[in-house]
Amino acid sequence: MALLLSVFLHFLIALQPAIGAPTLAKRDADFESVNTHLQKNHNKKNLREREKYFHESTFSRHYDGRFGAVPLSSEERRSHLTVMVQTYLSSMHDLGMETWLAHGTLLGWYWNRKIMPWDDDIDVQISEKSMHHLAHYYNMTVHHFQIPGVDEGRDFLLEINPRWEISSPEDETNRIDGRWLDMTSGLYIDITTLHHNETAQAEGIEGAMMCKDLHNYMYDDIFPLRETIFEGAAARVPFAYADILTEEYEAESLSKTEFHEHKFDPVSQEWVLMPENGKKD
Repeated sequence: MALLLSVFLHFLIALQPAIGAPTLAKRDADFESVNTHLQKNHNKKNLREREKYFHESTFSRHYDGRFGAVPLSSEERRSHLTVMVQTYLSSMHDLGMETWLAHGTLLGWYWNRKIMPWDDDIDVQISEKSMHHLAHYYNMTVHHFQIPGVDEGRDFLLEINPRWEISSPEDETNRIDGRWLDMTSGLYIDITTLHHNETAQAEGIEGAMMCKDLHNYMYDDIFPLRETIFEGAAARVPFAYADILTEEYEAESLSKTEFHEHKFDPVSQEWVLMPENGKKD
């Protein structure tokens, strides 16, 4: 806990937040305006996706090539992801934002309140009201944290897709509404906004909600949010988390103890890599 407090108590906003509505743009912020240590941009730009805002690296779809040039080792990645989710949750808590764990990150929370060792990304969702606030006042802000064992600390960029308000899933290239980016490694947290599903509600389905990434919910599936802990940090999860995980990953995801060459140890409450001769498909 002392370690986490050391991280959280040094939260600073290093850049002034943008005031007013974000300017509509067709791509992420240019390399020259955000880069701090790389000599070239390693992001892949697809000419067939001209309207796509966020881009990913040439070496992995889970890295932003403006900040990372090579993938990290499994151990390094796990360490960076842990710090990244701690800093995100701490920052959003300090700003009073309504955000919660989603998808594979929520499944990791279900098992042992940690990131699964094979995961290489983090997913969260956020309410429309909170995303509106972030887009208007905190887009392109850099958040600096002093990290134990890291002399100069690390910077994290909050970048919001100006198309976040467009709730139609037909905008296939812009289903990610925001990212919390580790400016040291290029790893990031995907942020998606929970919208009212106006089409479904017009058909009489009261309380229908949706995200642009084609996930649909009912209002009562999400709210009221449950307060909990994830990677030692204060976090929130959907109210009907078991139903949501079952819908997304099937019921066996909540009970199957062997996955991705790991086995869940009920004593240590950890996913442990199985010996070579014990690996299973």
